[in-house]
Formats: sequence, C-alpha cells, structure tokens
Amino acid sequence: MQKIIIFFFLCVLDTNAESGCELFGRFEMPSLFKEGRIMIGGIFPVFNKEIATTSSFVREPGKVICAGYGLLLDLRVFRWTQVMIFAVEEINKNSTILPNISLGYRILNSCASPTNTLRAALTLAGGIEKKESNSSCPPAISALIAESGSTQSLAVAGTLGPFRVPIVSYFSTCACLSDREKYPSFFRTIPSDYFQAKALAALIRHFGWQWIGAIQSDNDYGRNGVLAFTEEVKKFGVCVAFVGTVLRTYSMDKILDVVEMIKQSTVKVILAFVPEGDLYPLMKEVVKQNITGIQWIASEAWITAARPSTPEMYRAFGGALGFVVQKVEIPNLKPFLTSISPYKDPNAAFVGDFWEVMVGCRPNLPGTQTVTVKTKKFCTGNETLENFQDVFFDVTHLRVSYNVYNAVYAVAHALHHLLFCKKPGEKAEKLCFNISEIQPKQVRSRGENTLHLSFEDDVFFDENGDPPAAYELINWQLKDGQVQHVTLGHFLSTASGEYKLSIHEDDIVWRTGKKVPSSLCSNVCTAGTRKAQIKGKPVCCFDCIPCAEGTIANISGAADCTPCTKEFWPNERKDECIPKAKEFLSYHEPMGIAITVVSLLGATLSLAIIMVFVRYGGTPVVKASNSELSCFLLFSLFLCFLCPLTFISRPTVWTCMLRHTAFGVTFALCISCVLGKTIVVVTAFKATFPGNMVAGKFGPTQQRIIVFSCTLVQIVICILWLNLNPPFPDMVFRYSNNKIVLECNPGSEAAFYTVLGYIGILAFICLILAFLARKLPDNFNEAKCITFSMLVFCAVWITFIPVYISSPGKFTVAVETFAILSSALGLLISIFAPKCYIILLKPEKNTKKHVMGGKKP
Repeated sequence: MQKIIIFFFLCVLDTNAESGCELFGRFEMPSLFKEGRIMIGGIFPVFNKEIATTSSFVREPGKVICAGYGLLLDLRVFRWTQVMIFAVEEINKNSTILPNISLGYRILNSCASPTNTLRAALTLAGGIEKKESNSSCPPAISALIAESGSTQSLAVAGTLGPFRVPIVSYFSTCACLSDREKYPSFFRTIPSDYFQAKALAALIRHFGWQWIGAIQSDNDYGRNGVLAFTEEVKKFGVCVAFVGTVLRTYSMDKILDVVEMIKQSTVKVILAFVPEGDLYPLMKEVVKQNITGIQWIASEAWITAARPSTPEMYRAFGGALGFVVQKVEIPNLKPFLTSISPYKDPNAAFVGDFWEVMVGCRPNLPGTQTVTVKTKKFCTGNETLENFQDVFFDVTHLRVSYNVYNAVYAVAHALHHLLFCKKPGEKAEKLCFNISEIQPKQVRSRGENTLHLSFEDDVFFDENGDPPAAYELINWQLKDGQVQHVTLGHFLSTASGEYKLSIHEDDIVWRTGKKVPSSLCSNVCTAGTRKAQIKGKPVCCFDCIPCAEGTIANISGAADCTPCTKEFWPNERKDECIPKAKEFLSYHEPMGIAITVVSLLGATLSLAIIMVFVRYGGTPVVKASNSELSCFLLFSLFLCFLCPLTFISRPTVWTCMLRHTAFGVTFALCISCVLGKTIVVVTAFKATFPGNMVAGKFGPTQQRIIVFSCTLVQIVICILWLNLNPPFPDMVFRYSNNKIVLECNPGSEAAFYTVLGYIGILAFICLILAFLARKLPDNFNEAKCITFSMLVFCAVWITFIPVYISSPGKFTVAVETFAILSSALGLLISIFAPKCYIILLKPEKNTKKHVMGGKKP
C-alpha cells in the first residue's frame, strides 16, 4: 500500500507543461538549494533529534521541529552538507564533467529520524514544492545522497528502490543494505559493516580478548552490526557476556540500566556499535559514575566524532580503539569553508545556526527580530571565519566528508556517461541523450559498476553496491590537553577476498596502563591443565582441571589433553611427555648385587668341591661317590650357578637366547648326572644279590651314555626353540603406566615349559629311584642324599611356576634366578656337604670299613 501511494504521488508530478504541477500537500522543510538543469538531492542529520509532537487529527500537522544536543546543530554533519555543495560547484566549474550542464542540489535535514528522512526523500523525489501553474515542471532529483544512519537509509532505499532512484549513502554501513533484491538502487561510498565486523573481530583476536561486552543502538545499524560482529568472534571462541541497547530517545532509566549492566559485569573490553548521537548520553553517565578500567572498542560511527572527543570523556574512554575509513585531504576545501556566511543567502537553512555556534552571535538578517537563548546577542555583520582555528576547518583528516565528496562525483560521472555516452575525460562533442528524458533508473544503471573519483582514482562497486574495505585503526590519545585520533594500524581487503590487519602495538595508549588489558571470564588454563566447561555458562567460562593420567597439555588454554605415546609418560607438571623409566634387573641394585654374590659364591663352592674331590680322589668316600659322575655333576652345578648372571643387565637378543637355553641345558646335564648316580647306587646294591649281572652291565660307559643322551634331548629341544620361535628382548607396558619393563619374551611359551617339563621329568625319575633305594644297607647310602636333594629341587620348581606367573616386571627374573640358585644350592649341599664333612672334618670315617657299613668306633 505504501508503494502504491508513493507511486501515485510521483505520477501526479509527471504532468505536462500545459496542465502545470500541483501537490496535494507539502512538508515544510528548510533546505539548502541551488537550481540546475539536473538536480541531485541530499539528506543529512544536521539536527540529530526530532522534537516529538502530538497530532490532533483535526488539522494538518505542523512542521517538524528538530534540535541538536544543547539545541545546537551538529558541526560535523553541517560540514558534510558544505562538502556536497563544494563538490557540486567544483563539478560545475570542471569542463570535463557535464560540460555546459549545470548541476543543482537540494539538501534537507533528516533529524536522524527514519520518519523525517522518509518525508525528506519524498519531498526531494517530488521536485520543487512551489511552482507557478503557467511554467513547466522543474526537474525532480536524478539521484539522492543519503543518509548517515543505516535505519534512515533502509527507509529511503525501501521506498525509492522500486522506482530505481539511485541512492548513494556516505555513512550507512549496515550489511543488510547489501541485499540487492530488496535495495536494488542503493550504493554507498563507505565499506559495509560486513567488513567492519571482520576488522573488529580481527582486532579482538589479535589481543586475545575472550570475554567482552557489547553496546548496540536500538536500530538496524546497531543490531545488525553487533550480530555480524558476534558471528565473527564466535569463530575464534570469543564470548559476548552481554549486549546493552541504547538510543538517543531513550529515557534515563534505560540508560542507567545499561550502566548498571556494565558495572556488574566482569568484562574489561566493551564494543560500542552505536552512532555518536545514540552513545553520547551513555558516555556522559559513564563519566559521571567514574566507571574506568574498561577498554572501549568503537565502531566507525563515533571513534572520530568531535563532540565526545573531549578531555572530560577521556577519563573513562581514553585509549579507545576503533576503525574508520581512511583519511584524505580535499584540495581547496578550506577556503570554501572559511567563506561561509549567512549574509550571502539569507534564506539558506542551517547557516544561521552554524554562525551562531561558531561565531557566538545571531546574524542580523531580515526577519530576525529576537535573539535566541543560545547567544543572547546579535552580530555586528563584521565577523569573519578566515582566522578561525577550529576542527571544523581542518580538512587534512577528512573521512566521512570525503565519502560525501565521492558520492557526488559518483553521481556526476554516471550522469556524464548517460548524457554523452562517454566517460569523463574523453572528448564529448554533443549530447547523446535528452536531459529532459533522464530517468533515475538510467542513472542507476550507468553508475552501477564504476565509481570515478576526482583524483583520477578508479574504485569499483562490487555486486552488492559496496566499495572495497580499507580502514585505519584509531587510538584515542591525550596530547597537549586535547584528544587526538592517532592512526596506529590498517585493515585492508585484498582482491582475493583475504584480509590483512597491521598494528603498531608499541604506540598504543591503553586506558588501563601500558600493558595490554586482559578480558577473560576464566583465567587461561596453564600448561598441564585443560578446560572443563561450567554447566549453564558460556564456553569462555570454565574450570581448569589437571590432565588425566597419561595425558599432557603443553600449551596454555588447552581444550583437551593429548595422550603420550606408549614409550613416554607425563612429567609431574603434565606439560611434557618424557621417556618412561626402563626397568630391568641390573648389577647396581641390591637385588642384582645379591644374586651376583650368591651366584659367584655357589660357583666358587662348586669349584672348591671339585678341587677337594681331585685332591682326595683315592679315598673311599670319593670312590664310593663315583668320582667321574660327581665331577660332571659339580661342573654342571658350576654352570648352573653362572646361569643367573645372564639374567642380570639390559636384555639383548643374545642374552635372551642364552639365558633360557643355557639354563635348560645345564640343568638337564645336572639332573642327568644325578640320575646316573642314582642308577649306579641302585645297581650297585642290586649286585650284592647272587647271580645279578646288572652292575656289570652299568659301567662308566653306560653312565656317560645316560648323561649324554639325557642332555642331548634337552639340547635338541633348545635348538628347535631357537630356530622356530626364539626368545627376544621385549618392552612390557602392562605392569606400570610410568615405566617400561625390559624383559626377555620366551617367544614360544610351549618351548619354555617343555624345557622345564623335561627337567622336571628327569628330576621325578631321580626322586623315585632314590626313594626306592633309601633303605639299602650301608653307612654311606648316597640314595638318601639324592632323595632329599630331589625333594628340595622339586619343591623349588613346583613353587616357582605360580610365583613366576604372578610376579610383575623384573621380579619375574628375580624369581627365576632364585629358583635356579635355590635348586642348585639344594643339590650341592644335599649331595656333597656330607661327603666334604667326612673328607675334611672327619677323616677317621673316610675308610672302606666305615663306608661299607663296618662297626662304628
């Protein structure tokens, strides 16, 4: 319905000259006006607050009343209007752009109100409000330069867009305006908030701020800007603790609610995505309540605004950081600004208010009868602006003003291309298009792709009508008692779509001191700990818990701990994986020393007894003991005592193969010798029976055959074991998490237990035979000693099996060596101790008579 009404409104104006033009109604709006063959419109919030009035609906509403803060106009915005006028006049003087065609303008005030902005847009689209009926219709605007606020631009673009009226904004940054389906004729000379959100997010990420607050204006600019920013920072794990909302028309209670929100929060960094006019009431209250220690991040709408840039505001907002478009100096602009005078055109809107603010008196113009409350005096008429030193006249750091300048030139170039069918600078002999037939949509189509600047630059609109992104990073610094906007970095978009942020970090002045402020909900987890999310709170709020056993976090702020590989284990701080301690039975520990001592002692005893038997080889005791088998047995025991030495030290391939096979073969030899001795005893006493020829058939040769054959079987088993699946050094992790047990893996468990089983069979046979011969008559019945030794041997090895299986780590090796030494000592002591006792201590019993069972003395 709104579009139908507007369409009808515009069609009424399109009557021919004979019928004249007539408006059914008009808005009483003061303007800056200059007629030209082609007209462009401008809408600026010169006064940034609309005075609310109540309509009675019984008569036409009165004209809109606007005011600024303190009832003063905004000098910054008034300069924008003058830059537009300057650009139009500069183009009219330029013979290469629209030659012999005058460009006119009409500039209206929006009061920073969407409703009043729409009034102004309809007024401009409808042409001149007053015109004699006998004259032709004056031209309506061909393009519109509007507006600073995104909400106001949305109202204008949504209304005039369907009629393809080109709208070029100089300060509306809302990313929502890039929607070409909704706003097909909207362009702008300032980058979209899509890019500003990326720049602000990159700044937050650069300084590692994770816990921030946000203030938004209750309009499309603030809401869409904070939304785009929030989406960007969430990619980096940043949390927005709160979002406060302000607006210039809000009551003080709402402003105080936002202030209280700031005071109650723990954030130390706050983004204010708010236009200057909406933020100013909040800024005053923050200063009033002396809320300091906060690092403020600003949007481009207020970071370089003159009104809040005062030493008073610096107390709370000093060190603020924000991005703005790049600054440029416009040649010849300063003389133009200093030449502004209310006496040149007494009907020009806003100039009297500007003069009153700048000079301090009210110009005495026709129709001015009283002075205002603001000045309380009239001017003399001799005042001038030539020697004024005010920021208004500083044209070296123009940002938004330059955007206005570019917007005018963009429209002018599009018009030139449309009328002359050539680009500015190319020779144009005549018009190729009738000026009276210009339609706004044709201007839009000509200006859709390229924006040409007066400084011979070419800047392209993208498919969304946006220019490339190029920002400067501004820092509020106090120098010589004045707030300075110091450039300390840049944010640029590249042709490939990537973005580059550069910052001179050492030059930044922080409100919190020289150190970069920290803003975290929870302190960064130190190395060795990880984040643990707190239920019901944002992801930036967490507890730090130590890494679980076997895992580390070698960086601060780790979300998860990383497991160490199986060869490594965390150190005490759990911030580094260190090699696990390798455990094996060594010569340097008490257990290894004890085994070595016992092993060498047993081997020494074996050699000593051999020497005794050699020395006393002719005595009855040695002869009765079968000296050859005894020496074989003692030699095998000597080897058995040396076997445990192969179990000590770090396992290698050769020691692993040697320790098990040597143990098996030496014990097989040992038990074979014992078996031979047992058979000799049994057969010797059987020979006492008449006609028994067994003893004669079991001589030394047969004894050697028994020992050799029984040992050979074990040798064959060991050879097969070594060939098929030999023992090998292995690292075992199952016993402990923080150490590696180095041991010899038997390779084949079956082969290992076959070796043990074969030794056990031989020992069992010896035990049976010795047990059967234990009661044979003789003082020196060796069968009793063999029986006892076999009982000890079997007891040791039967006990060994379950203990071996259940012992962890190096204790497995200790158990095996204990079994070897115990069984060897048992054999050595049980069999040879009685003999040595008689030979060395009781030589009187070392007689044949005593050995054969003679009467004891």
